[in-house]
Amino acid sequence: MSIPPQFDAKLKLPVVAAPMFLVSGPELVIETCKSGVIGTFPALNQRTTQGFEDWVIEIKTKLAEFESETGRKAAPFGVNLIAHRSNKRLDADLEICVKHEVPLIITSLGAVPSLIEQVHGYGGVVFHDVINVKFAQKAAEAGADGLICVCAGAGGHAGQMSPFALLSEIRQFFHKTILLAGSLSTGQDIASAQMMGADLAYMGTRFIATKEAMAVDDYKGMIVDSDAADIVYTPKISGVNANFLMPSIEKAGLDLNETPEKTEIDFGSELKLNENSKAEGVWSNIWSAGQGVGAIDSCPPVKDLVTTLHQEYAQAITSLQEKTKSFQ
Repeated sequence: MSIPPQFDAKLKLPVVAAPMFLVSGPELVIETCKSGVIGTFPALNQRTTQGFEDWVIEIKTKLAEFESETGRKAAPFGVNLIAHRSNKRLDADLEICVKHEVPLIITSLGAVPSLIEQVHGYGGVVFHDVINVKFAQKAAEAGADGLICVCAGAGGHAGQMSPFALLSEIRQFFHKTILLAGSLSTGQDIASAQMMGADLAYMGTRFIATKEAMAVDDYKGMIVDSDAADIVYTPKISGVNANFLMPSIEKAGLDLNETPEKTEIDFGSELKLNENSKAEGVWSNIWSAGQGVGAIDSCPPVKDLVTTLHQEYAQAITSLQEKTKSFQ
């Protein structure tokens, strides 16, 4: 078990709030970090590199003010960079991260040794998304500090492997930080992730339904009202298999049975819908979520959510300790 020493003493819970497209912004990140959970956001949530830098400065400033006023340490924050050739901003956004020494970089769709070296150069940490052992081995060889096991049921671009299988195989060759993503919504889920061998829980969907998330109210309401049966796994939205809320797809007027397979990865442009579609700006109308939506029944401020998660986590640990006594 391993948590980067830069992070360990600053966390109230062993949790990273995942970077979510069009959902994670400065307010969510700041409140998450103030509450003792690692907050992150995708660089591409800002439409320009200058706008992205403005966000980084805002987050750093607000967290420094919090620490000065309270005498408490905030959890680190992180930025997600899409390390794929389709991301024309990668070099410019990485330059901003290096300039401002962003504590955590989360890379997706490509583990790049030179990128990792630049982050290590200022003392930063790099976690990388993986959906199978092959990708995990490549990221480990590239020098990643942590691997995010994106398992079946996770929101966004998820894999199909069971967390039991993926965690077990990766732990055999990777001895740094391992994170688990996939249907984690409660404090009990966080404790379960650690019991399975993960160091940190990686939670996305649960943080969509919070006051500070940038998601529109209808999106948050759909998260609260949905269950696992409402999640569909398809590559037809972005060109990569991902989990989405079927009610949002239907509301946008998209029929997946009539939609052709995408030939290119696309994380931001609009889909061409059928003639009956009423959607304008598909990426703001088709919403991602994980299968853990069934455990979400409220939309609290982040501070209250983390308090609840901490209570549930502590109760789960205590309950397990009590249950194991009979087997000693």
